[in-house]
Amino acid sequence: MKKFRPQPGFVVQAYRFALDPNAAQERALHSHCGAARAAYNWAVAWIEASWWQRKAESTYGVPQEQLTQWRPWSLPALRKAFNAVKHTDPRFAAWWAENSKEAYSTGLANASAAFDNYSKSKQGKRHGQRMGAPRFKSKRKARLSCRFTTGTIRVDADGRHVTLPRLGTIRTCEPTVKLLTRVQAEKARVLSATVRHERGRWFVSFQVEVKQDLARVTRPQAAVGIDLGVKTLAVMADSTGEIRSLANPGHYDRARKQLRRACRVVSRRQGPDRRTGQGPSKRWEKANAQRNKVHHRVANLREDALHKLTTSIAAEYGTIVVEDLNVAGMLRNRRLARRIADTGFGEIRRQLEYKTRQRHGTRLVVADRWYPSSKTCSGCGAVKVKLPLHVRTYVCDACGLVIDRDENAALNLAALAAAAITGTGVVGDQDTAPAASKPRGANRKTRATRPGRTARTGRAGGATLPHQQQTETRDRTQAEAPTL
Repeated sequence: MKKFRPQPGFVVQAYRFALDPNAAQERALHSHCGAARAAYNWAVAWIEASWWQRKAESTYGVPQEQLTQWRPWSLPALRKAFNAVKHTDPRFAAWWAENSKEAYSTGLANASAAFDNYSKSKQGKRHGQRMGAPRFKSKRKARLSCRFTTGTIRVDADGRHVTLPRLGTIRTCEPTVKLLTRVQAEKARVLSATVRHERGRWFVSFQVEVKQDLARVTRPQAAVGIDLGVKTLAVMADSTGEIRSLANPGHYDRARKQLRRACRVVSRRQGPDRRTGQGPSKRWEKANAQRNKVHHRVANLREDALHKLTTSIAAEYGTIVVEDLNVAGMLRNRRLARRIADTGFGEIRRQLEYKTRQRHGTRLVVADRWYPSSKTCSGCGAVKVKLPLHVRTYVCDACGLVIDRDENAALNLAALAAAAITGTGVVGDQDTAPAASKPRGANRKTRATRPGRTARTGRAGGATLPHQQQTETRDRTQAEAPTL
């Protein structure tokens, strides 16, 4: 699918509305999402068939040049192959015409993207976690989603209905006036629509090209540093020295008692068993719905709180400084994983990125992951070599400053906004004071192994490779995915 590029002065953003379908429309929504899943599974099976055929032929001694050709996984190739078999394949022949062609195109596009990501990951061309080969989607666990790019896609003039291909006009649970007024004023153009079932409700998300109208922030010359934490969600220190703290709402912790009760009720009902093929009872389904309702409420409260926080910050300051946190690594701490997941550190940074760029045109500065914001004194710039996590008060050995650990980190982050002008990153050095010397290794990752021992076996006699060199070595030794 061709990637859309917005025109100059326009941005692409989403408008999401909750749907209120009737019984027939809900069945049609389920059918379209099921068709997308079926097309995805067909594409995975069709591509992997050539892989298994080549593997079998190689065991028979067939020469390399005479093996079965690889089947392509580009979207045009998958569409052409699917259109050739949908009339005769018993899996689709009886019912494929009941749904829009966009439902099948959604599944084929997802399969094409999955194989692309798998191939690039195997060849070392894709950043992030290693990806395995695409697998079939389960009917019970697959996320219900379908995307429409052609046909009748519009927001109706009454402001309470939307129209989608083959699904018709569906009522919304909330007014669509915000998008409707922009479309009528020719300041927005609908590009596509995606229906999705999540948190027990149906939603439609419109991808819209909107004319960019930047809103002026309250304090364009001010900068703020944000230090995120578990007990205190955010400690904000601006360039004038003002410090504000926001306590962690703890939505999940407050709902744990209610969740325990709901989970206890579910465990005492007759649930599904995949080993014996036993289906769930009606009482189990009712209890499970009540448990999911609690989870959905916690997720909605967390989302609402994070949006309010990031919107207020983006609308006030001209420069925002945040940390590059390793959230995935922090979640490996079994003692803090639940609370870290409840705070949403990664979501805060994601929202600040697009809100500063698209809504206000301000600057977001991301501090280096190894920048010692907590170990650096905000008064003189001295850096501590070690500062354990349980030490919540920073005491400077050089100047005697005593300050809260999180407030000290926020002040240092705020000073990074002026580092590009003054050349330093310490609050006390924003004028003419020279930068304080930093102890060797204070702003670097702690050594994972002792000197003279290898990183993998821990035995003496080998030097530890740098992280980048280890990654390159792993990429060279790993087998590549099939290439077309």
